Amino acid sequence: MVEIANQVLVLDLDDTLYLERDFALSGFAAVGRHLKESHGVSGYADHCARLLDEGHRGTVFDAALAAMGLATIEVAPLVALYRGHAPEIALAEDARRLLDRLGARASAIITDGPAQTQGNKVAALGLYERIGKVILTGLLPEGCGKPHAMAYEMVEQWSGRPGAEHIYIADNAAKDFLTPRARGWTTVQILRESRIHPCTAPTPEHAAHHVVGSLDELELG
Repeated sequence: MVEIANQVLVLDLDDTLYLERDFALSGFAAVGRHLKESHGVSGYADHCARLLDEGHRGTVFDAALAAMGLATIEVAPLVALYRGHAPEIALAEDARRLLDRLGARASAIITDGPAQTQGNKVAALGLYERIGKVILTGLLPEGCGKPHAMAYEMVEQWSGRPGAEHIYIADNAAKDFLTPRARGWTTVQILRESRIHPCTAPTPEHAAHHVVGSLDELELG
């Protein structure tokens, strides 16, 4: 167990509180319905899901269109629909249990990505009602996503407590832990089996202090 008593709990979103793959599948389904209605084609979502499972990321939409002989369809509107759709996603069960245990205790979220997309996720998960401070770095000035210090500074200003009294729980060691570690925060990496990113730390300074496989391993005290 990882003891986090008397800490300000700060959480990542994707592959921390829910599975990012579920958002992707929800988005693929939304785009698939659009293509069915606009072009009369079926099976697009299944093609995208298969490509995602094969490790494709930024090229999923183009590759699926090419595989279906639909390369003349413009990709940009499909990406916009994917990013802007109201997702059908749910909290991971251990995340739900953690938030239930937290109750009214101060907690915050820092999440990267397009602001509309991330905001839609937060809303779909019911987190605006359960989290004291939600920071969508997509609303910050350009270049201020993680690992930039701005979001972490904003949390400290909101909580009114020193860095050493914060704990950040996230998944991606490539960007999530470098800055909070430098600010004296405790860091915890959660590695879900169905995560999308490899989450490997490029240097020791990027690594989290603790690694867990479930949020149930956190002891609130």
